[in-house]
Amino acid sequence: MAAANRSQVKIHGILSNTHRQASRILLSFDFPFYGHLLRQVTIATGGFIFMGDVIHRMLTATQYVAPLMANFNPSFSRNSTVRYLDNGTVFVVQWDKVYLQGKEDMGSFTFQAALHSTGRIVFGYKEIPVPVLRISATQHPVKAGLSDAFMILNPSPDMPESRRRTIYEYHRVELDTSRITSMSAVEFTPLPTCLQHQSCESCVASKLTFNCSWCHVLQRCSSGFDRYREEWLSYGCGQSDEKTCEDLAEGDRYSAPADSSSSAPGEDVSTSTASLFLDSLTTEDDTKLNQYAGSDGLGSSLPSKKAGTPIHTGTIVGIVLAVLLIAVIILAGIYINSHPTSTAALFFIERRPHHWPAMKFRNHTNHATYSEVEPSSQEKEGFVEAEQC
Repeated sequence: MAAANRSQVKIHGILSNTHRQASRILLSFDFPFYGHLLRQVTIATGGFIFMGDVIHRMLTATQYVAPLMANFNPSFSRNSTVRYLDNGTVFVVQWDKVYLQGKEDMGSFTFQAALHSTGRIVFGYKEIPVPVLRISATQHPVKAGLSDAFMILNPSPDMPESRRRTIYEYHRVELDTSRITSMSAVEFTPLPTCLQHQSCESCVASKLTFNCSWCHVLQRCSSGFDRYREEWLSYGCGQSDEKTCEDLAEGDRYSAPADSSSSAPGEDVSTSTASLFLDSLTTEDDTKLNQYAGSDGLGSSLPSKKAGTPIHTGTIVGIVLAVLLIAVIILAGIYINSHPTSTAALFFIERRPHHWPAMKFRNHTNHATYSEVEPSSQEKEGFVEAEQC
């Protein structure tokens, strides 16, 4: 990056002045990652690039390109920056003179990751002041390598009307961190994937080490283990053995899965495939997010009510009483707020709890949480400083 045109190198002002933050960056070219063409990535302050589409708080779990993932805090020093460069054929991110949170006495780290338009990935390490094995992983994962995963929406056991997004990591490359030293580099050369085949003939004739199958409905070649896994299973792809392209074209003449008859036209249909993953082991870094099914166009697993079912009188009475109770509570709150010296207001003030209960969230100490930053920022003495959150 030092040899590049200085006008092309950008200092990310927000990431250079924050800790455990991430920011999306649009690429000027399609970057092939495990066969998927990506046009945007997410740079994190912790020494890695998140390659997933869905931003969540557990970015360190999977779907990353990590030259050195650790608990770096670029806001510790004004000399610490997160820089990036995009010249149309390569995208480079450099963590420059960054320090470990709480371990600043170890010295500053300088390293980078380069994503080439051909799919080649290069890690460069300019300054690694201490052995990586000495970096503590208690508060933040410490690892280097590549990872990708696919997502499956499963019914939530606690809330049947919602869906739980589960990430299944299908491939990971781990570097031996003991061999990461100053002035060293690592290069990853992409291997062919099934997704690169655009026709049934080339897919079936593929001689890759893993089995490629052609899905005539999706017009896609796949091994079944990529980011389109859920869609692949929903349409019943990959279940035909030793069939020619003509047979596949005859047998796959349908436009939707068998259970899509109840879905509205124009909706994206996905079926729950949890039962198909009994042999798929999840890793310790699997991330699970709850998402309301109504916003996804997914069919609910709850039994639908029959039309014309009479509403009981008791139900109507209960609804009316609930509405009246809510109205009384609202009116009482308004009255107490507008008459703070009234008898009712003094009664509640005297009996209020001294310590209001606080909501507690589970915090796994071995996982770091990241939040996505906003693009607003302001210049200050050559650095771009993030606004106060």
